Amino acid sequence: MELFANFPLWAALIAIFTAQAIKVPLHLIATKEFKLGLAFSTGGMPSSHSAAVTAVSTGIGIEHGVSSGLFAVSCVFAIIIMFDATGIRRQAGEQAILLNMLVKDFHRFVSEAKDWSQKGEYEKQKELKELLGHQPIEVFFGGLSGIIIAFLLHPLF
Repeated sequence: MELFANFPLWAALIAIFTAQAIKVPLHLIATKEFKLGLAFSTGGMPSSHSAAVTAVSTGIGIEHGVSSGLFAVSCVFAIIIMFDATGIRRQAGEQAILLNMLVKDFHRFVSEAKDWSQKGEYEKQKELKELLGHQPIEVFFGGLSGIIIAFLLHPLF
């Protein structure tokens, strides 16, 4: 039963679900396109990873104080995760875009080749996931939402 009273854990979980849920209406407002799948995918505005790690760090800071070693550890891990979201994962998404373009160009070339148009269609290629990482603004608002959610939830615990 102690698990259900773990404020930092609940703050992080609620921050994740909130950030994921917010992605759908924000995308609808920005593009006039309803994509429910965004609630279950990585990338996009706001960053649920950033929301989670800032919520757990804020929760630990509230419960144990910002001078505690536990807060220091959670804060360092939060910074690493948020840096990774804008760095490595974002670059992997950019590479996926280019690779997907190359695959499409190759298939177009093959289908237009002289004798290739008479052959059957080969197994379709699965596209790489392009929305992996975050833009810095997405990480910022994800982090900000995690901090706000933790402060809003604290009185309930």
